Amino acid sequence: MQENFSLKPFNTFGVEASARYFSEVNSVEELTEALNFSNAQTLPLLFIGGGSNILLTKDFDGLAIHLNLRGISEEIIDENQVLVTAKAGENWHQFVMYCLEKNYGGLENLSLIPGNVGTSPMQNIGAYGTEIKDVFESCKVLNLETLEIETLNSEQCRFGYRDSIFKQEGKGKYVILEVTFRLTRKEHKIDVEYGAIKSELENLGINNPTIQDVSKAVIHIRQSKLPDPKVIGNAGSFFKNPTIALSQFEVLKQTFENIPGYPNGDLVKVPAGWLIEQDGWKGKQIGSVASHKLQALVIINATGNATGKEIFDFSSKIINSVKEKFGIELEREVNII
Repeated sequence: MQENFSLKPFNTFGVEASARYFSEVNSVEELTEALNFSNAQTLPLLFIGGGSNILLTKDFDGLAIHLNLRGISEEIIDENQVLVTAKAGENWHQFVMYCLEKNYGGLENLSLIPGNVGTSPMQNIGAYGTEIKDVFESCKVLNLETLEIETLNSEQCRFGYRDSIFKQEGKGKYVILEVTFRLTRKEHKIDVEYGAIKSELENLGINNPTIQDVSKAVIHIRQSKLPDPKVIGNAGSFFKNPTIALSQFEVLKQTFENIPGYPNGDLVKVPAGWLIEQDGWKGKQIGSVASHKLQALVIINATGNATGKEIFDFSSKIINSVKEKFGIELEREVNII
């Protein structure tokens, strides 16, 4: 247990903020000990994984727990199915690479997403036509009220677009210990229809892609337009893609003819990056904070010295600006602390 501990190395924005107490846990037993310590002093809790989806806007006056539970196990179901379980502290991309080396399919479109396995179900991470819910089997969680371990299936997790029970009524109730995925061994479903995957594969001269080829294409695309958090502080996509009524989209199309949209019944999903870029924010910098020059959806710690509050205020300016221009209110995808 450490006091007045800097959390700068534990958030990908690289902002300076400290925790009153800090503990790194490597087992459920150590986690329970840390929780007993916090309960005895009625301290608020902050669980940190890869730190890729949080924005620290101030010092944390409580106990920050870094979940470093490690380990991967497998259970062959049949000729074509395998259950792969990863502990919460496993790095997400390294876990995807592990599965691809085994020729297990289902996660390839989610290559190079920052963060750890334990946080992946929280916001139902997704990219290039795939979401966690598509391959999710179950997860083991520690109930913070009872300190008992429970298993939640996909239905119980109530996955939605960048959403789950862990961001709704289960927020602050559970901590994810491990996640199990149902993956394919032979009959892989190759999905190259979303985004630029197909054209990237063509550029690589690949006509009949394997799951490894899809992963390679995704990595190339992400590296070409998304900044590496190790080089420049960011948390990936800062905003969710908003969903609006079809009627509202049709009205907007009368003024903005080129506005893209992805219909789903009476609703239409509009790319947040397009809205932000059309409003003039792409590459724009205010003080130490900027919208990335290649991807407007990504807010960056441009100088490396930005505070969490400066980044939050910058995001508020974008939200207000887009709402004024398009009548659409963007929602932050990043968790604000």
